Amino acid sequence: MKTTANILTGLVAFIHCYILVLESFLWKSAYGMKTFQLTPERAELTAVMAQNQGAYNGVLAVGLIWSFFVANPEWKRNIRTFFLLAVFAMGLVGATTAMTKILFIQSVPALLALIFVRLAYRK
Repeated sequence: MKTTANILTGLVAFIHCYILVLESFLWKSAYGMKTFQLTPERAELTAVMAQNQGAYNGVLAVGLIWSFFVANPEWKRNIRTFFLLAVFAMGLVGATTAMTKILFIQSVPALLALIFVRLAYRK
């Protein structure tokens, strides 16, 4: 159970590192524009906003990565629960305001990880 919780938590952290790179560094690239369905003009206009979004995704990733270095099982569970709930909630916001596929890219993996974390680190 803990192995699955670790793998899923690591996957969510990796996804958010990837999103950080996409939004902060590749937003105006051909790949970034294709990924986010942007025109060059719209990418230019929204680049600063995207860098800000990328930073927030980076914070979520760092929080999840940090949880791997916490020895106390109760704190590990609490830290992961907080950051996975934040990812889940931000995914819901993104899915309702930007692109529906964000639900499946962010919220679903976070929810699966959260379920396994809660099961693996029960009191």
